Amino acid sequence: MKRNAARPNVVVTTSGQGVVAHAGARLLCDLADAMGLTDALSAAMASTKRRQRGHDRGQVLLDLAVAIADGATTFSDLRVLGDQPELFGDVASVSTAWRTAEATDTSALARIAEARAQARARAWSTATATRSSSPTTPRRTPAS
Repeated sequence: MKRNAARPNVVVTTSGQGVVAHAGARLLCDLADAMGLTDALSAAMASTKRRQRGHDRGQVLLDLAVAIADGATTFSDLRVLGDQPELFGDVASVSTAWRTAEATDTSALARIAEARAQARARAWSTATATRSSSPTTPRRTPAS
């Protein structure tokens, strides 16, 4: 299965050049990548793909999830991400998103749930490690 090209790098400046909307939604993509969710979704959906070419179905699911988090209410709202390739890279078409949803059967849903659980465990583990390595602030006790 062909993985889609990685999303473009994002550079934050104060120049006012290259301003994009929905930049916060891009952070969700990066978080999913860092926690292993993107790769796990790709593995979970690999058996549902019949053709070698085309969009990775795990990536399509992630793009749909990001679109929903960004306010999408219909499949066609996925175009909001697709219209910003400089931020989100190559986003699947609405018809590809529908085909991905149609291919998501009961066993795929179980694999997706496992992928989410693994990513969630990694996120909690990372948060715990980060919290324990940061300096602690003494707790204030209420005055008696």
